[in-house]
Amino acid sequence: MVEVRVTGGTVRGVVEAGTAVFRGVPFAAPPVGESRFAAPRPVVPWDGVREAVEFGPPPPQAGLLGMGGIGSSGDEWLTVNVWSPDLSGGLPVMVWIQGGAYTVGTSGLPEYDGTRLAADGVVVVTFNYRVGVEGFLQIDGAPANRGLLDQVAALEWASANIHAFGGDPGRVTVFGQSAGGGSVAALLAMPRAAGLFSRAIASSVPGVFFAPDLAADIASVCAAELGLRASVADLSTVEPELLTAAGDEVMAKMTQFPRWGQVAHKRIPFAPVVDGDVLPVTPWEALRAGAGRSVELIAGHTRDEQRLLSVLDGLIGQVTASQAAQAVEVFAPGLAYPALGPEELFETVCSDWLFRMPSLHLAEAQVAGGGRAHVYEVTFAPTEMFRACHGLDVPLVFGNLDRGGTAAVLGEVTPVVEEVSARMRTAWSGFAIDGDPWPAYGPSNRLTRVFGERDEVVAYPEEVSRQIWEDHVIDVISVLGE
Repeated sequence: MVEVRVTGGTVRGVVEAGTAVFRGVPFAAPPVGESRFAAPRPVVPWDGVREAVEFGPPPPQAGLLGMGGIGSSGDEWLTVNVWSPDLSGGLPVMVWIQGGAYTVGTSGLPEYDGTRLAADGVVVVTFNYRVGVEGFLQIDGAPANRGLLDQVAALEWASANIHAFGGDPGRVTVFGQSAGGGSVAALLAMPRAAGLFSRAIASSVPGVFFAPDLAADIASVCAAELGLRASVADLSTVEPELLTAAGDEVMAKMTQFPRWGQVAHKRIPFAPVVDGDVLPVTPWEALRAGAGRSVELIAGHTRDEQRLLSVLDGLIGQVTASQAAQAVEVFAPGLAYPALGPEELFETVCSDWLFRMPSLHLAEAQVAGGGRAHVYEVTFAPTEMFRACHGLDVPLVFGNLDRGGTAAVLGEVTPVVEEVSARMRTAWSGFAIDGDPWPAYGPSNRLTRVFGERDEVVAYPEEVSRQIWEDHVIDVISVLGE
């Protein structure tokens, strides 16, 4: 057992496989009661020594995305977990932001165990943040982007406390995938997050950021499921489970709201809102203006991002020519794709719109704003069904290859899988330790590290898509007709 003093009091963790581990440490007060839908508030101090051996309860969340059964067993949703290989100090810090479509997610999932990553000589931090209705619904009388504000509070906690765990608060790398990657992108654009990290890894960044009108429209429909208005006065006393159920209902029938355009087709009810305050502009606009110039950035994606979603939706071998044509019309209007088979065209367009081009354009915006960026693509495809799909990089980076939901995409854990994982894990931790992981991306060479069965640095591999989307501006999504 090991004890450290943090904001709020003393916590007692455990030593596992030579690593000091602390779980479920509060970084903010429970966002309930008068704090419901508020920005995160300071930790409530405790007396004596608090046991930090179990993960804190997950925030209330949907059951529609394959994570049903995760239910809160308490209201201390805002907690951090720390893995440290050496409490004596000076180690770089890696702070993970999990994905989950801004709708689901908890840091206690087995795929996010930080033991193997910490063994590379870094302090690993994971944490919960509010998702879905609690974190991202646009509610009158409440700040927008409460989930992002939770992330800032977790980074502020790390800045104030990570030295007690052997970490250097001046050497923080924030990294995340999917909605976590979108969160990293948002943090780069948020004045409140400035100075809290010096390096960032944004993986599979979703290009979905809402305009206030769209966020308000979706919120009104969610509240109407309960016969209420989307206001603090109406919603603050509603049980979280009822609100998440209402969000589930709206997600299930989003195609009934064609005015929501692309997000209706992809059933995306929650995303960061460019509200002009918490998030002043989109990440791409912010980086082009130089907001990330002092932060070294890695941005990248997997080759076959859409493949996971196609498997989950039962679309493999079922995509028709009309479905593929509709995907082009909805997600790439006016863009000329080459002649491809229906399934390949559908998956390419959806991959490009949702993850691949937003990730690439984030790196390009960083370079345009005078910053440094490194680009990667994962092409390693251990199974024919999933290929190099969305989420494949998570178990590879953490090294948790035989556990958790994301491990299913790897199939059998072969020596080749172990080898690719070791290379990616070393690349991520090495970036946190030393920076400068591989040659930087530039407009003339577009150098990209490709993680396959063998690694190589080449010109950006998805050149056809890059050219198709070259002049496209990733902007906020508004209600159609507005």
